[in-house]
Amino acid sequence: MKNFRIGLYEKAMPQNISWEEKMKVAKKVGYDYIEISIDETDEKLDRLNMSLEERKNLVNLMLDIGVPIRSMCLSGHRKYPLGSEDENTVNRAMEIMEKAIILASDLGIRVIQIAGYDVYYENSNENTIKRFEENLKKSVQIASKYGVILAFETMETEFMNTVCKAMKYVNEINSPYLQVYPDIGNITNANNMYNTDVLEDLKQGKGHITSIHLKETIQGKFREIPFGKGYVDFESAIKTALDLGVYSYVTELWYVNNDDWKEALYTAYNMMKTIIEKNI
Repeated sequence: MKNFRIGLYEKAMPQNISWEEKMKVAKKVGYDYIEISIDETDEKLDRLNMSLEERKNLVNLMLDIGVPIRSMCLSGHRKYPLGSEDENTVNRAMEIMEKAIILASDLGIRVIQIAGYDVYYENSNENTIKRFEENLKKSVQIASKYGVILAFETMETEFMNTVCKAMKYVNEINSPYLQVYPDIGNITNANNMYNTDVLEDLKQGKGHITSIHLKETIQGKFREIPFGKGYVDFESAIKTALDLGVYSYVTELWYVNNDDWKEALYTAYNMMKTIIEKNI
């Protein structure tokens, strides 16, 4: 048995293939689990309204194929942020949060990666930050009731693009149900912008990091960079993460109508598996 796990971000696969196909592909490549996406599109948000029968069928599929869904990337709050100055938007944000936590509980998902934004399409200000903090506390209370961990993704905007910034809220709320789930590509870009140390930033999350998104980036671009074509120092980041006791990783890449998408999955998996095994 491996003493680490590598998950696959769902968006690395075509949207129009079934859950059964996604699980079988992930298993064939070698992945241990899948990270489900609940993004801001109506189609993905509608997953929060799955019927009990649909939830049962999905759990049974995980058990039959042997590839569980064990984490959730909840980016739907880009469109419906916790810190919005619009009351209807905030109500929708809290509804999304509660439904996501309940879905996670039903499916056996341990960690929900939440977006580190107070607002995204609005202008950030003192009011949006205050409202974000208030609704974050409410969200953590709901998560604690269901035993599901919320963990901040370090994002591409200045509000929370480093582990240090995420830890401000983790320390203030001081709950086992609020942690950090860093995106190593995003913090690499952030720390290069600030001329600070990526690894020292990662160490700020000691004792509070649930998992790490392994994502390739180049300066100024945060998505859709093939593994091995960017400037992220995965070797050093993984070695540091292992020293911090992190044994769960997710390769974050995107399907962009590329015919070689399966090959890209193998490349990402084998690259990260090799680095982890070398440093563990």
